[in-house]
Amino acid sequence: MTTPTSSSLAHAWRLPRDLALITVAVDAAMVLLNIGMQLWPDTPDSEQMRGTYALPGVWIPMAASLVMAWVLAAALAWSHARQALEVRGAASVAQLTAPRARYAGVYLVVLVMNYYALSPLLYELQLLFMPGGRLEDFFGEFGTRIVMALSTVMHAVVQLAVLVLGVWLAAWVALRRSADEPATVPFDDDVDVADEESVAQTGASPRRAVALLAAAVFASLQVWCAMVASRWTEAVGIMNGAALLLGWIAPPLVVFALAFWGGWLGTGPGLARVRPFKAVAASVLAFVLVQVSCMAVGFAWLMLMMTSWSSGMAGIGGLIVLVLVLVLLYIALTVLLTRAVMRRVYRSYL
Repeated sequence: MTTPTSSSLAHAWRLPRDLALITVAVDAAMVLLNIGMQLWPDTPDSEQMRGTYALPGVWIPMAASLVMAWVLAAALAWSHARQALEVRGAASVAQLTAPRARYAGVYLVVLVMNYYALSPLLYELQLLFMPGGRLEDFFGEFGTRIVMALSTVMHAVVQLAVLVLGVWLAAWVALRRSADEPATVPFDDDVDVADEESVAQTGASPRRAVALLAAAVFASLQVWCAMVASRWTEAVGIMNGAALLLGWIAPPLVVFALAFWGGWLGTGPGLARVRPFKAVAASVLAFVLVQVSCMAVGFAWLMLMMTSWSSGMAGIGGLIVLVLVLVLLYIALTVLLTRAVMRRVYRSYL
């Protein structure tokens, strides 16, 4: 067993950043390959596909969905590598054999199976429940609409699960210990490396890394929910390109900033460990609490509008007030709940 040098330790501390970049690079390469095959001049329906992709209502939501998936996958890949560094130590991770190549290879296989096997299968299943599908007569017109909505949600859930599990599988293969790997080195034994190398190589203190990770997960989940909801509304079809572009760019950036602020307030300057999956869990919990709280307030407001004694709240004016209330509530809850959950999760590390 050889003793890792300072250069190999620094190389190990760059692993989280490298896995995140590899994730985005492999994802982007697969998207470009898939779109290129569809738009190739000699392929059937290439003209129709070019016209379809040129529509703002198609390429803008698609780009938002891709960015969401890339940010979430990169954040999870970073988390797996950082967790290994903090739990096993940089000296142990430095002994791994080609973790970057192994990660890229496995992740590429996962994406190929998703693009060319799982996604077509899910699409064929969705066709069964659409109007004119084989199961329309069985469910009836009203039942078909309900089943279509459920199938849309399930399709999105399956794709999200594939993303999470695909990154986990690739990271598990890349970070798996070999037979001659040294025993786990506790984090405290590498504290000098953690204090210097982690900041130098990642460009962020543990506190900032936690806030960035929580914000990335929170904003990605919000965009994922917006993508699911957009399939049930006609708003996308009636908005022009500029409005669509602004609608898919500005809100995620605002959500990211609010979640980052809450994550920053929920941790302290003395934070020494990132413990990334605690940040991921805290972000998911805060996101769920924010959504549930806003839905509860919105439902209660609508119930008040429908009662006879509150008829003055009904109409377009009441709906405008409701939207304003929900926006302000969302802003406040995102910061406050993210701060509260982060403070509770990282209480023992502050």
